[in-house]
Amino acid sequence: MAALKSLSWRRLCASARGPGGPRTKGCVSYFSTGMRRHATFYTDPVEAVKDIPDGAKILFGGFGLCGIPENLIGALLKTGVKGLTAVSNNAGVDNFGLGLLLRSKQIKRILASYTGENAEIKRQYLSGELELDLIPQGTLAERIRAGGAGVPAFYTSTGYGTLVQEGGSPIKYNKDGSIAIASEPREVRVFNDQHFILEEAITGDFALVKAWKADRAGNVIFRKSARNFNLPMCKAAETTVVEVEEIVDVGSFAPEDIHVPQIYVDRLIKGEKYEKRIENLSIRKEGNVKTESGGPDDNVRERIIRRAALEFEDGMYANLGIGIPVLASSFINPNITVYLQSENGILGLGPYPSPNEVDADLINAGKETVTVLPGASYFSSDESFAMIRGGHIHMTMLGAMQVSKYGDMANWIIPGQMLKGMGGAMDLVSSIKTRVVITMQHSTKKHTHKIMEKCTLPLTGKQCVDRIITEKAVFDVDSKKGLTLIELWEGLTVDDIKKCTGCDFAVSPKLMPMQQITT
Repeated sequence: MAALKSLSWRRLCASARGPGGPRTKGCVSYFSTGMRRHATFYTDPVEAVKDIPDGAKILFGGFGLCGIPENLIGALLKTGVKGLTAVSNNAGVDNFGLGLLLRSKQIKRILASYTGENAEIKRQYLSGELELDLIPQGTLAERIRAGGAGVPAFYTSTGYGTLVQEGGSPIKYNKDGSIAIASEPREVRVFNDQHFILEEAITGDFALVKAWKADRAGNVIFRKSARNFNLPMCKAAETTVVEVEEIVDVGSFAPEDIHVPQIYVDRLIKGEKYEKRIENLSIRKEGNVKTESGGPDDNVRERIIRRAALEFEDGMYANLGIGIPVLASSFINPNITVYLQSENGILGLGPYPSPNEVDADLINAGKETVTVLPGASYFSSDESFAMIRGGHIHMTMLGAMQVSKYGDMANWIIPGQMLKGMGGAMDLVSSIKTRVVITMQHSTKKHTHKIMEKCTLPLTGKQCVDRIITEKAVFDVDSKKGLTLIELWEGLTVDDIKKCTGCDFAVSPKLMPMQQITT
């Protein structure tokens, strides 16, 4: 056996010899099949992207402004390539990131989950200049992952019963406001008595990715929450171009620490400079909770927050939407441990940072600067939504614009008024294993109903809500029986709640005063 091992090793060494003798020193070598070239290193970002043609489909890594390929986007501005189809979770802001390519009219179509505060994308879309295909964030991540894995399509419960499944959502408008291109309906199948829709994989001609470091073999690692969409996008394009902050020698990374193996990387460049702009700078103010300014709206919000904080249980994994749900985490009972997950790739969120802890590579799903607690972990967006869709998150807490009697909810679009996209909300409410708690004010500012017989706005999820918490009451929701009033704010009567609720409801025989956490 020893002789056989020796013979095999000598042959392995011999295979590393070229026509002119050994290609490496001794038996330590980097083997290649000859069919896959190693990553090509560039010094000029324009050279790395100059062959991208008009009409190309490009995957752009990043989440908000975190982990975006700043230098490669700048290079595309210089090449002037046009008619691009861009795949990106977000669309940047008006004067940074993808917003620069939108402003220069180089993008024809964009596939995204959330447009955020980008006014230019809204203007171009509503005027018929831009095609916009809004996709649930987890579905977007999984479609990209599937594309890189050679899986042509898959079924998901995300989006069932919404415009995503039904089709007809405007992708492009005519200049007169009529719909030029509408989304297609999805095929529906039933597995284990649950409805799922068919989603096709996404691939690109090019992927432009931002990483932290690469070695000279082309292996790549990311930093903190900047992994996000960058990792799956590396694998889903014909040509992957990665820009990094630092290039190190081979062997600098332990093999088990590599996030993207060299096989997925075609081109590498060290970025000349990084602005790393922060979209929502949030700073921790010791002893001061944001809701305590004393105004009437703040008092209402704090009432909801203090009730919502009672939903947390020891050992729970929870995902919190922006606004009231995130603020509720400030009131978690210090005697219990709750693990907060953020869909951009963090498990173990901590409080907002102090000024000297701010890190542009560490943000939450609301693009706010955050910290993490001991034992936290970072991962990619596709991994994050595997946790979510797979029901590994015990509770998700979200805001809503409308909730129906049987638990339908709407929180992502007001046709003709608000256009931001669904982000990760459709995925967060899609798992039957995850408890969904809605926190919101009982009525609109115009005193119209938000709890109603049937939602009038496009749905985020169908029969998905388990509990509603407002400043006036707490309802349990049953997808077949409807609403049950279980708690009531002091000074209010059941008749008061009936007047401001747009549907009937049962009253629990154990109706109690609305609870508040004490700190």
